This record gives sequence, structure tokens and C-alpha cells, in this order.
Amino acid sequence: MEYLVNAEEMRRCDHAATEKFQIPAVVLMERAALGLYEVVKEYWKKPAGNVLIVAGTGNNGADGIALGRLLKQAGFDVTFLVVGPEEKYSELMKRQLNIIHAFGWQHDTLFSEKEYDIIIDALFGIGLSRNLEGIYMQFVQKMNESNALKISVDIPSGIHTDTGAVMGAAFKADITVTFAYCKLGMVLYPGAEYAGKIVVKDIGITLPCFLGELPKVFTFLEKAPDLLPERKKDGNKGTFGKVLVIAGNDDMSGACLLSAEAALRAGCGMVRILTHKANREILAQKLPEAMIDVYDTKDRSGLSSQLEKGCRWADCILLGPGCGVGEETEEKLDFVIEKCEKPLVIDADGLNQIAQDSKLYQFLKKSVSEKNRAVILTPHLGEFARLAKKNVTGIKEKLLEEVKQYAEDLGCVIVCKDVRTVVCAKEKNMYLNLSGNCGMATAGSGDVLAGMITGLLAQAVKKAERLEMEKEAAFEAAIAGVYLHGLAGDAACKEKNEYSLLAGDLIRQFDLLFRKK
Repeated sequence: MEYLVNAEEMRRCDHAATEKFQIPAVVLMERAALGLYEVVKEYWKKPAGNVLIVAGTGNNGADGIALGRLLKQAGFDVTFLVVGPEEKYSELMKRQLNIIHAFGWQHDTLFSEKEYDIIIDALFGIGLSRNLEGIYMQFVQKMNESNALKISVDIPSGIHTDTGAVMGAAFKADITVTFAYCKLGMVLYPGAEYAGKIVVKDIGITLPCFLGELPKVFTFLEKAPDLLPERKKDGNKGTFGKVLVIAGNDDMSGACLLSAEAALRAGCGMVRILTHKANREILAQKLPEAMIDVYDTKDRSGLSSQLEKGCRWADCILLGPGCGVGEETEEKLDFVIEKCEKPLVIDADGLNQIAQDSKLYQFLKKSVSEKNRAVILTPHLGEFARLAKKNVTGIKEKLLEEVKQYAEDLGCVIVCKDVRTVVCAKEKNMYLNLSGNCGMATAGSGDVLAGMITGLLAQAVKKAERLEMEKEAAFEAAIAGVYLHGLAGDAACKEKNEYSLLAGDLIRQFDLLFRKK
């Protein structure tokens, strides 16, 4: 697990490192410069080259000057360019300039049209709070026009540290070398497009520097822990959980099939599908391992009895894929929310139905609160906007805050699916997912995720001894499902490509993905 920090969290951590733990700021800066130097040497295979250091007046600029000194000493031809008025130089910036001047090297203040092999962006760090303009925008544009290897110091200049927004203009790096912890704005879009490859360098600022108040967002940057539930050697199909999948109207068998198969492939012991009678034949052919209950639209009493039977049998329930929006879906939701207490995952049209009916929302909130019930909602960004009664653009600008607030209000686990899926729960830190790729933006991918989460949840619920543990299990199953779903997409993309990848290809990757070495 790795933390993703915002500007305030990183500033607080920096301050504690120098003030409480007495690590001199100049020592941290030297370690940052050494980390940058290591990256330059790793990615620039030649023994030397022409380097342009574009430094601002603050400590980010000072990091860049310190790097330039190390490169100069190693034989590189380095141009030191400082942008901004001298009266705004930080103390560390003054010190770094004094050092290079003592070596007999000068710094420039005007951009040269000379060709460079490497450009180091050290204009602005995490403290940028307003749009780039004037000479700063001009310099960033000139730097972007170059064909040089482009490296940013800590964060690309012009990217908002907390949101990833482009502040007027931004440096487009090939590599961003960030210190201590990855910054949120470098992994959220559009900032992620400007950061390039992210390298996190340890400079001596560690977890104790947060003084007990840890960052609010975490992720898996490299290798995640084993997120799969343990398999009991003497277990049986009941040991690993029973999933009821309520999905598929008379013309949406695909969503039903994908979610049900994903639940089984994720390791649950049994799946029972409740679907429209039109889907029986294809489901029996394609997924004979599942039990199938059907209903007829004209026989509403039959639907009610099937819901009662399925909910009584199941350990957890998935409702929504391919259900459509209308009276049938409303009846299904009414039953599973009001007359059932089992852990519940709501996806797709189940969410759209709730978005249209404030009564269902209130019933759901009451069910979560009074029954202390584990509930997971899995909306994509558009569905979440409908649930929250807000526009997509506004939500994108404050994605983490919006999803977290909704999770706190409703008491559910919220999996808001986007290029960076976020998982939030009441009184929990937020998980931001970095696995996956754009090839997964295809019909049915969300159905696979919903089934996968439910299959993992079923296994966790069987081990939970108290309702509180079920809610914890729901949060963990959501995170595991999202991350593993992304890994399946990455593996499928390598086998196929970003254009021809299909949702079913994700399920076919489960075999290798879940294999224990």
C-alpha cells in the first residue's frame, strides 16, 4: 500500500521532518538532487549531454539547481536558467545559487534557443495555487516544444497538486521524479497525462512525519499484497459463499451472464441467477454451473416468490446488471432493500432506478443504518452524477470529495468507476485505483467488475463473525475487486490490444491472475 498526498499533507510532513525531527532542509534537498541525478543517469544512457535547468524562485527551483550542479560535476554541459524576480528567491534557492557561483558557474534569466538533450522542469512545486501566465506560460510552452528528454522535479509545473487540473498551461514530462510520496495530481487526470512515468524517491521523509494524521488516500503503486481470500483446504461449495445474481431483462442476457460468471470465477461456491424467462436457454448453455430461476413479466406474484426464495438462500446479492429501469426493477429493489438483510451490491440499472426514486434512496439509507447492513454501490461517473443529483463536470473537478461525501451520507461503500476508480466508505480512508487501461472502456466491463466484487464479498461474508465485520469485508472486497479487475484488463490488453479487448477477455484472465505460486 502507498499513500497519495495532497499539497497540505505534504507540506505538513515536510515541516515535521525539519522542525520536529531536526533533519536539515539542505540535507533533504541534497538527497532529492541525488535522486534526480540517479534518474537522469538511468534514462539518459550517454555519458554526457546538453542540459537545461529551468528553475523557479522557490525550493523546487533550488532542487533543480542542486541537480544541475551534480550533472555539471559529472561532465554534462548545464545551463542554469532562473525564472522570476530575485527578491522572491527562497533561502535555499539563494544557497544553491551561491554554491554554483562559488564553482564559477553563472545562471541565466533569459531563455536560449539552443538545442538541449535534457530539460529539467523545476519551475513550480506543490505550492502552485493560480494559473500560469506571462513569462511562466511562455517558458513552459517553449520547453514543451523541445524534443529533449523532459523531466519534472516533484510535479509537472502547471498541474494542481490536489486535483490534477491544468492551471492555464503545464509542462508535459516524460518522467516525473517526486519525493517521499506520490502526489494526487500526478495520478488524477488530466495531470497523469503530463506526469509521464512517475518515479518516487525516498529522501528521508517517512510516515512518522505525518505525526499520526496519515494521508486520506491510498493506492497500490507497484506490487499489491495478496488480495485474494484464503481458500480452506477442507472447504466445500457452501464454505465459499452463495451469490444471488438478480440481472437481465428479456433483451439483456449478456450483462447477466458476465456478472454471474465473474462471481463464480472470483471464487464463490455457488451462483443462483434470477432473470427473465427469455434468458434461461442461453444461460443454461453458456453457464451450466449456475442455478437459474426465472420469472414472467406477466406474473408478478411469481417474481415475488422467486425473490423470497433467492434471498433466503443467498449469502450476498448482486442486483442491477441488464435489469432495465421500470416497475420490475423497482419491485426487485423494494424487496431486497426492505425485506432482506443480506450484504448487497447494486449496479447499473439498479442504481439508475434509485436515482429516479427518492423513496428507494431513503429506504436504502434506512436499511444500511438500522440493520447495520453491508451495501456496495458501483456507479460509473454518469450514474454517480444521477445519484448525487449533480453534473459530471462538477464531480470530476472534486471527484474524491464528492464520492467520499456521498459514502458518508449514505453509509454504503461507493465504487465510482472512471479512468481512476475511487472506493469510499464511511469513516475510512479512500482507495484510488491505478490498475487498468482504456481498452476496458467497453460494454460489459462493469458487469464483470460487479460480479467479481460480489464473488469476493461472498467468500469474506462466510468468515465474518459480526455485522461490523461484514461492512469491513465489503470495503475490502470492493478494493480487491477493483484492483484485480484492472490487473485482468492489463493482462488482457497485453494479449489483445486496447482496441479489440472485450469484457469476456477480462474473465479469461482470472485463471492466471488468481494462480497461487
